[in-house]
Amino acid sequence: MNGIKWGLIGCGDISRKRVAPALAGAAGSELAAVARRDATLAESFAREFGARRWYADWRDLLFDRELDAVYIATPVHLHAEQAVAAAEAGKHVLCEKPMALNGAECDRIIRACESSHVKLGVAYYRRFYPLIGRVKEILAAGEIGEPVMADIQALEWFDRKPGEPRAWLLEREKSGGGPMMDFGCHRIEVLLNLFGKPAEISSEIYNLHFHDREVEDTARVSLLFDRGVMGEIRVTHASFFSRDSVEIFGTKGSLHIPVLNGDALIVRTGEGERIESCPPPANLHLPLVEEFLAALGEGRDPAVDGQAGKDVTLVLDRIYSR
Repeated sequence: MNGIKWGLIGCGDISRKRVAPALAGAAGSELAAVARRDATLAESFAREFGARRWYADWRDLLFDRELDAVYIATPVHLHAEQAVAAAEAGKHVLCEKPMALNGAECDRIIRACESSHVKLGVAYYRRFYPLIGRVKEILAAGEIGEPVMADIQALEWFDRKPGEPRAWLLEREKSGGGPMMDFGCHRIEVLLNLFGKPAEISSEIYNLHFHDREVEDTARVSLLFDRGVMGEIRVTHASFFSRDSVEIFGTKGSLHIPVLNGDALIVRTGEGERIESCPPPANLHLPLVEEFLAALGEGRDPAVDGQAGKDVTLVLDRIYSR
């Protein structure tokens, strides 16, 4: 398959750090055009990453006939409109997480991509972490017995004022929710990847410390899976010290990931303890883009397709509908 030419809609912080370098640097991939509301900033971004064209209106980017695929990296409330329009323009779609504000919007995106015969992927890039791949291998081998409980904590301090970068994450109409919607969705995807769809869901969302916010500052969700695993995810914007841990306890041992974005996996069984190293790539988005390109070349759906993105959003729907 000839090289894929990308259009990037949204040129914020994550696009500069990871997305644009991945689109420009992956084999068989070219970042050809970008769209950003401020035309001057769009031009600057394009020149920085070697894109030949830039647009102030994302709709104009979709009329660019040279483009094969579009990466959508805008606030969540724009995902459905932009993804549907991109599909209707005949572009393959790789959409940032969460896929959309709700399951109904996910359905719109999926239908549009199916009708236009384009591929759809969602940027749950933790699916491709070597750590997560190794955890799946150990679970499948039965080394810690039957998994019983999984505990995930994602804690950070996040307090942005209006006009500051990423302040839209605290506006419910744009973000859909607080830390559970923003980075909790990644942890939900991790558990669904490991254990399948949940049979039961219970949750709590709170404004414990930032009482004037439109979205929660702290949340918890418990997921009961068919294979008898209880998964617990706790997230907050109100912790001075950050934490990003995953622990899985089984009938014969346990697995411990001190930092999900790190490389250490601690395995404990009756035979003792060992530490394995599973380093992530320098650019966490690169494997996501590479797998999407492979899917296009092979004529198959991406590993994290629209249904996988929708499955996470359906859990979020349950959490925020309480």
